Amino acid sequence: MEEAEGSKSRLEQAGEDLFNFAIDREDVKWLLAQMQEQAEVNISTVEYELQILKIITVGWGTAYLLENSPDKNPLLELYWRAIYDFAKNLSETTELMIGKDIDYFQVLKDRLDLYVAALSQHSDAAEPSTAIGPEFARNCGNQDDLFAFMAGSKMFVSTISRVKEYFEKIELI
Repeated sequence: MEEAEGSKSRLEQAGEDLFNFAIDREDVKWLLAQMQEQAEVNISTVEYELQILKIITVGWGTAYLLENSPDKNPLLELYWRAIYDFAKNLSETTELMIGKDIDYFQVLKDRLDLYVAALSQHSDAAEPSTAIGPEFARNCGNQDDLFAFMAGSKMFVSTISRVKEYFEKIELI
């Protein structure tokens, strides 16, 4: 039995909102439409990687923005549990469709580790997106592709900004 919308706690609603934002594809589609024909990366790979980057940026941004908040861990647990369930369903569907076992949640964890490592290596950078852009382009198959670099940087910056705006709106920060 599903709970009525009004009976959700503030954090449960926030976790659901963050999840829905993370899997929404409108900004992915917009960024793909901005990609130049000169890009030397596979557009399908860019699309796949943009969605992954968005999902992990919502989680990373939540941890970063709520660093000293008592709401951080409960909210992250709600968010990542929803992402885990989503990834599990996606993995099962993919296996049925193509006959290949793909653990989408493991893919998300692996990418998160790569991006956190990139941020750690560039901890002196004034803007974290300067570490994310090259790593995103590398994940797309061409670390020197400026268009992939920019798409990843834009996704990272806009996602962090929108998560921050949301937290301000619901008065978590």
